[in-house]
Amino acid sequence: MKSITVQQLRESTGVPLIDVREVDEFASGHVPGAINLPMSSLGEHLDALPAEPFHVICQIGGRSARVVEALEARGHDVTNVEGGTGDWVASGYPVEK
Repeated sequence: MKSITVQQLRESTGVPLIDVREVDEFASGHVPGAINLPMSSLGEHLDALPAEPFHVICQIGGRSARVVEALEARGHDVTNVEGGTGDWVASGYPVEK
């Protein structure tokens, strides 16, 4: 599984970011530009995933890692964000609400 740190995510440009946390978690604060597709309903929204390579984030990296493994098996070019939104916030990076 490919993975990046939040520092590498911050430097990444033009790559879609999918946040797989639940709607209430996402609403409480997320990485700017992230698209919310909760893990609990992702199977119903596979058509909403980008065709190009993309990153996946959650709160600490566990859910996103499981999603990345499942999506890689389906042929997606996807990368997990290690440490998730928790590390993003701890690093002092901006969040959207």
